[in-house]
Amino acid sequence: MLKKVFMAPDPGRIRLRFATRAVFGIGAAVVACGLAGHSLTGAITGGLAALLALFTVTDATVRGQAVTTALLPAVGLPVLAAAAVLQDHPVPRDAAFLAVVGVGVYARRWGPRGHALGVFAFMTYFAAQFLHPRTGQLAELSASVLLSVAIAAAVRFGLWCYERRLPPAAVPAPPGGTGLARVTTRQAVQATAGAGFALLVGQLVSGERWYWAVGATWWVFVNTTSRGETLVRGFRRVLGTVIGAGLALFVAVPAHGDATLTALVVAAAVFGIFYTAAVSYTWMMLWVTVLAAMLYGLLGVLTPSLLALRMAETGVGALGAVLAVVFLLPVSTHSVTDAWIQRALRCVHACTAQTAARLAGDPDADPAPTVVELEQLLARVRLSVAPLVHPLNPMLGRKRRARQVLALLDDCAREIRGLVAVAADPEASHDARLAAACWRVEAAVEALTTGRDIEPRTPPATTEPAALAHLHTLERTLAELSTPLRTPPGSPLVGA
Repeated sequence: MLKKVFMAPDPGRIRLRFATRAVFGIGAAVVACGLAGHSLTGAITGGLAALLALFTVTDATVRGQAVTTALLPAVGLPVLAAAAVLQDHPVPRDAAFLAVVGVGVYARRWGPRGHALGVFAFMTYFAAQFLHPRTGQLAELSASVLLSVAIAAAVRFGLWCYERRLPPAAVPAPPGGTGLARVTTRQAVQATAGAGFALLVGQLVSGERWYWAVGATWWVFVNTTSRGETLVRGFRRVLGTVIGAGLALFVAVPAHGDATLTALVVAAAVFGIFYTAAVSYTWMMLWVTVLAAMLYGLLGVLTPSLLALRMAETGVGALGAVLAVVFLLPVSTHSVTDAWIQRALRCVHACTAQTAARLAGDPDADPAPTVVELEQLLARVRLSVAPLVHPLNPMLGRKRRARQVLALLDDCAREIRGLVAVAADPEASHDARLAAACWRVEAAVEALTTGRDIEPRTPPATTEPAALAHLHTLERTLAELSTPLRTPPGSPLVGA
């Protein structure tokens, strides 16, 4: 896990810039709230709003990101007002919380914007449960949210908008029978039921900190699609919380709310959250736990027993998510994995066709965007297969087969990148053998996606042009994929 975080590649230092900008933007928002005379509660509310504005908004274009950021207060402020009004009325308060959970998850069917608005709404209601705002504080807290989102937007879109120099990176939706709409409908029901379980049991564990359990259930469902993904994410959340609580015992508790030390540790935790989010959910949760502990230290309520309670409530929330995905409208891991693999293979087909056209002299053919899409699809395949390759998975045969599939898909991506690099060379010329090789690659993809046999072919032993070498290796790799992918009925790639 340590190697995964600290040795993971960071092309263009995107994660480093993402994390550094977050520290600066959130820090600037908190300072602005302080200069405006807002209370500690207002500063914490503003800091959270800035964090969410910088973390959750992931639209494909900068313009789309700016629009989504501008919409965040329109969703968050009414939720904040409802939470303040219902604070002393447990039954409607809890019912409203579950409604926010369900609507927030359902909103993911509208893509990154729906996801960001749903997360912002949920976290606003969640924050109100531990800050206990009163209706008389709504004006100040609303001003904190508006000011902090504006500061975060100024940093992100004005001062340091590195995304303007990056190609758009749209998140692909699952194809066919596992369409995003159907999955989000099921997950909305699952998340609401799981959160209901977490709310009830969490209140039995603690009548004051029960909302931690609901928060754990919510975040287990974020960025997951299938039953297996959710189970793995729940395990990682609990593990990260336990490790983070242990670290907080040595950092947050001794700080005793010291402002300078707290500011330094909070800045480090924010950096850790943003830097590790893309590579390790366990590490991200470690930093989230440290951040929460430091904030509770500022509020003067942090104790070792409170950290123990947080771990217990996190376990309750993860259990609620597990029960929901196992017994209520489960989404099969196998079906989701198969959908992503099919989509990735068809993207290989498209990459090959675009590259062949480019080498043939078509000036309008551009395989570069398709390569970006292929990388995103492979990332989704890895996420979907994660339950099977997890160290605790006892199904060794399926684990080996899944690892073989991942390795071969990575080989395909490597050959595609090499092929596209050759095509980008202005000196590259068309070879009459390319058309036949591209046709064979496309036929191999069609065979894999329709269940037909792939005719094995031995490439020539003579030296051949780079483009042909990449195509022949790609063709051979696709043929090797047929063995792990075409398994007997009842023995799916991912058993779930």
